[in-house]
Amino acid sequence: DGNVWIVEDVGGKSGVTAPHAKQPNSFLYRFVPKNRRDLKQGGKLQALQVISARSQQPMMFHAGQPDLDILSQDAKDLHTYGMQFKTSWITLHDTDSDGFVAFDANKLAKSQGATPFKRPENGQFRPGSGFREFFFDETGDTNTLTEAGADFGGFGSIMKLTQSNPSADTGSLTMFHKGDIAHAGFDNVAFWTKNQIVFVEDAGDGLHTQRNALDSAFMFDINADYGDPSTPPPVRIMAEGRDPSATLDSALG
Repeated sequence: DGNVWIVEDVGGKSGVTAPHAKQPNSFLYRFVPKNRRDLKQGGKLQALQVISARSQQPMMFHAGQPDLDILSQDAKDLHTYGMQFKTSWITLHDTDSDGFVAFDANKLAKSQGATPFKRPENGQFRPGSGFREFFFDETGDTNTLTEAGADFGGFGSIMKLTQSNPSADTGSLTMFHKGDIAHAGFDNVAFWTKNQIVFVEDAGDGLHTQRNALDSAFMFDINADYGDPSTPPPVRIMAEGRDPSATLDSALG
């Protein structure tokens, strides 16, 4: 359909009561072009809005209140297996009415009620789904001391967005996998098959040191229920080691 989906990775502010956790501060965008053969003709930039299962109101960013967003009931619900949330795309900027002057998409997303996530990194459409199933990751706080813990997305997650078609304005969101210390900081993603997806960690030097382990690539079964304790964990298909030359860049820096 010519739509461009964009995953944003912007770190948030630390909390006061949760100083090792960060406020969700990033958004999922969709650009709907006027002419799919020429994106320079403009179009609409939209952001994903998720509806609270409790209040039936949009999950929104609260400026100056990081702890409220870090440890909210909505944040916990969003990272709870089995919960499903209604979604919609809200238009932030339309070149027909707003022109082509540069603008701050993150700021507009916050002011217009889009839903922030904990540093999404990458996403992929499931092959064979007709662009109806989109999987994306959250990096999380990359800190074992995070007060958010796994239940509030402190170690990140994998989310699944489902729509009736790629241009639909509404859909549903569920958490596919909840991160933990051993599976955290997911970044790059690619499908191995239509039923297997691989996520690669980018935990950062802090978390590497804390857990005494470098990054790994894990394969997930799309049809598995990772909320079921009897489900086997994702399979590590690649693990990083370290040799002396690997640290030359940081030593020079």
